[in-house]
Amino acid sequence: MYKRTFINNQIRAREVRVIDETGKQLGILFKEKAIQIARERGFDLIQVTEKVEPPVCKLLDYGKYLYNLQKKEKAAKHHKTGELKGIRLTFGISEHDLETRVNQSEKFLKKGNKVRIEMALKGRQRSKALEGFAKEKFKKFLETLEKLVPIKIERDLKRESRGLIMIISKR
Repeated sequence: MYKRTFINNQIRAREVRVIDETGKQLGILFKEKAIQIARERGFDLIQVTEKVEPPVCKLLDYGKYLYNLQKKEKAAKHHKTGELKGIRLTFGISEHDLETRVNQSEKFLKKGNKVRIEMALKGRQRSKALEGFAKEKFKKFLETLEKLVPIKIERDLKRESRGLIMIISKR
């Protein structure tokens, strides 16, 4: 939720810095005078910040102000950056499929997301002898991706119970 917004007579300060509906500064006025100007123009006096002395207030329609705040909050929640996206490689991945995964990773990285690349290893593929082959696939994937977008390795290639995992992000 958002912090409590003070409007009109709820504002505690004696003097406020007033910004009108067009964004032009009207200067520092007594609260009563600022409320009077707001009512004459058909707006509310809304305190937008109390961090400065005197607090900054704007002449706005309170309903529209709340609506825009909720809209911003919803958009921020919906488009959070730095999300972790997953890409799965297979042990015997073909050249074309590797290119497809590279292109998808590029899209994720350009949006500001981190990418978790994983390769599930089954049965004999887990053996030390074949692990080098799997690492070569990772290396080829990273080299191809590096040509398209600069990358930074967040977490090195690591062996986990089901296979190999690495996390990368845009540099």
